[in-house]
Amino acid sequence: MNRTAALVLAFGIIVAGAARTAAQEQPPQQSVPTAEEQEKQKADLEKKAYRLLDQVIDETQYLRLTENRVRVQINAADLIWDHNQPRARTLFALATEGINEMQRTAPTSVNQRGINNQDRRAPQLRQDLVLTVARHDAPLAYQLLAATRPVAPVTDPRNPRQTNVEDNLEQNLLAQVARLDPKLAAQNAEQMLEKGQFPRSLRDVIAQLQSKDEDAATKLTEKMLKLLESTNMLANQEAETLALSLLTPGPRLPASTSSPIGTETTNKPQPATSSQILGLSAYSDLLGSVIDSALKATPQASNNQRGPNNRRSRGPDSGGQTSVPNEPTDAQIEQSNARRLLAGLQRMLPQIDQYMPSRAQLVRQKMTELGIGDNSRNNVAQAFAALQQGDTNADNLVQAASIAPPQLQSRIYQAAAFKALDEGNTDRARQIATDHLESNARDAVMQRIDFREMAKKAEATRIDEVRQILARVKSDPERIALLLQMASDMQEKNPKFAGQLLEEARQMTNRRATKYDDFEQQLKVAHAFAAIEPARSFEVLDPGISQLNELLSAAALLSGFEVNIFRDGEMPLQGGSGLSNMVTRYGQELALLARSEFERSETLVGRFQLPEPRILARLAIVEGLLGVQPLQSNTNFIRGLNQNFIR
Repeated sequence: MNRTAALVLAFGIIVAGAARTAAQEQPPQQSVPTAEEQEKQKADLEKKAYRLLDQVIDETQYLRLTENRVRVQINAADLIWDHNQPRARTLFALATEGINEMQRTAPTSVNQRGINNQDRRAPQLRQDLVLTVARHDAPLAYQLLAATRPVAPVTDPRNPRQTNVEDNLEQNLLAQVARLDPKLAAQNAEQMLEKGQFPRSLRDVIAQLQSKDEDAATKLTEKMLKLLESTNMLANQEAETLALSLLTPGPRLPASTSSPIGTETTNKPQPATSSQILGLSAYSDLLGSVIDSALKATPQASNNQRGPNNRRSRGPDSGGQTSVPNEPTDAQIEQSNARRLLAGLQRMLPQIDQYMPSRAQLVRQKMTELGIGDNSRNNVAQAFAALQQGDTNADNLVQAASIAPPQLQSRIYQAAAFKALDEGNTDRARQIATDHLESNARDAVMQRIDFREMAKKAEATRIDEVRQILARVKSDPERIALLLQMASDMQEKNPKFAGQLLEEARQMTNRRATKYDDFEQQLKVAHAFAAIEPARSFEVLDPGISQLNELLSAAALLSGFEVNIFRDGEMPLQGGSGLSNMVTRYGQELALLARSEFERSETLVGRFQLPEPRILARLAIVEGLLGVQPLQSNTNFIRGLNQNFIR
């Protein structure tokens, strides 16, 4: 019997003989506010949010870094648009001026390869500005796109294949505008098509049009397909990419059934998914054209990557001569695109089997001829897709893990086990861990299972008995995790006992943090308190803010010596450092508390001594009260998996 199992057994014995007084305590009945009272409360919170936003805007003028002022102006304009559109437009205009100033004064440096490293802050802020404006006013977004266009394009002249930043932004804008004003997006898309451009976001534009203006969608689709058919895809990578994006999701089938090819139906096409936009006939025609182009691929010569006239400088020892690879010929470019197109068809083999079975064998033979048989990249994409689906279940994750590369399998199987546990299927979680995980990963799942079982038995347990069990758990993080799990399960049944459990957790975290994980533990306890006793949440957060003030002051003092978090004496609002991320985390917790305890949240934010963390925290509160999500999405988990796989 392992240590954790013994703890569970001991816990069960204690529970069996424990008094049931705690379980018998029922939470007091609370009156449910009327709809009128809820509306009044919502209006009051919005009023407070806008007042707080006014403070943020006023404080912004004292920031030294232009990038900080611009970032706040963009966020504030986004938040205030529905409340005060003229002021929002003024803030967007100020942000535009700031971005142009940054572009005029942006420093450049030369790296070891002699390539200019351009400052990426201005282009990133420009993208945030344009895409944020596109949420509210599509024509204004295009105006600001033109008003902030840099004189010199942000590209690397030594890397002609590098994605052009300007084209990328225009395509992202096109997709964003399609949600707000699909007709305007369609007009701009047509202009791009007429110039011989094939924006990858064209699929999004047509999908939006199909839900609002079927005739306009049909017109744009026909024009797009006509131009695709008349374009040599092997000489136009944009056309190739767009064609694959149109084909990969499959055709837009009739609503009744999946009719065989060539069968006519009068049923209106189903909106299966927003990515399926081609009717069956158009889909088959485009698929045939893509297959024809891909079948022109020939095996790649082994010596065409680097020849005597295609050398690269390896530094000072090369005599100071920087050589540049020879430009590929048109034929070489077409062959490269053909091979890429064939590889793109690999994950579409099921569609080819279904809709063009007569060509399936030819495609497979060509893949074999070129040695395209490694499914690892396709499997990675499928694994990531499963992880990103919020409604996925444990079985789907197990399936994704089974085809994922070895570097990803353990993490996905662990995620599947945790998902099964969340679904209430403890036996399934234990089976996944036993069959597919090893050592630490398996132990982590088993521990979570044991904690969940302990928590279920906590209803009849006294706090002193819980302490006996905790004394036998090997580490404070594990003890805190167990207490938080128990408190969560007891929150509705017995909030008083849940509060006692959280107080035990607070005692373990009520010490000076020595690493960011310690701050995270404090935040978890504060978050748990918010649901049953918000006043205790503030008591947990207060010491952490005091220590963050000390760390921020130290970082400012050491800037340029040991750390480089600050720039020109100011912390960038989106610096990406552990310290600035922790400030953001505190702001997020205070934003949750502000819905019920606005004044106390505002007071605690004022405890931050520097204006930058105060602004970050106040913006988080305003976003929370107004229910506005920031433009950037959180992809840290998937990005982390990807980086782990690449390494």
